[in-house]
Amino acid sequence: MADHEYTGHVEPGGEPVARDLEHLQIRKLSVGSMDNNAYLLTCRSSGAQLLIDAAADPDALRRMIAAGSEHNAVDMVLTTHQHHDHVGALAPIVEATGARTAAGAADATAITEQTGVRIDEKLADGDVLRVGEVELEIIALRGHTPGSVAVLYRGGADGDHLFTGDSLFPGGVGKTSGPEDFAQLIDDVEQRIFDRLEDSTWVYPGHGDDTTLGAERGSLPAWRERGW
Repeated sequence: MADHEYTGHVEPGGEPVARDLEHLQIRKLSVGSMDNNAYLLTCRSSGAQLLIDAAADPDALRRMIAAGSEHNAVDMVLTTHQHHDHVGALAPIVEATGARTAAGAADATAITEQTGVRIDEKLADGDVLRVGEVELEIIALRGHTPGSVAVLYRGGADGDHLFTGDSLFPGGVGKTSGPEDFAQLIDDVEQRIFDRLEDSTWVYPGHGDDTTLGAERGSLPAWRERGW
């Protein structure tokens, strides 16, 4: 699917949609009973691939991986956070592909305990991952879980692209377990995302449709006031 047709909407259980940038191709797929979004990032020069959140449906994920690579390969699986609906297909995907794994350091042990998969790269705020010729910046967003991370691609003329897991959605930040966690998450989202990035930044969340920072920025005071 060509970039001009990309809207950020995918049908649950349907086929992935693709977005073509100059150096990166992005595929989005909704899987499982909780309509989890999984994203496949493919370096257009090298063919290297990163899968973000191996959720729920290994067969659908493998079909998406194959669509991005003539070798049916993925180099790394990055998990945005430890919640069970985001790791349901992690073990079979890693077993089938031999991919390395990455997750926020504070969530790594919990992911391994759930899945039996060792986390190779324990990520911290500001880390940089390479997918072929493409660089991706890790942004830690504490609060939804202790080790939640977002993934930022700075696309130059193609703009910035941010994969937020369950930390930022259209209409608010992710669910938290209490006021302290909410304060941590809203602070991180404001300081590490909205204070740094332009309104044109495209946001790819862990569930549902995409948004932009510009569409959400004006609501930050209301989110903070309501406490969720």
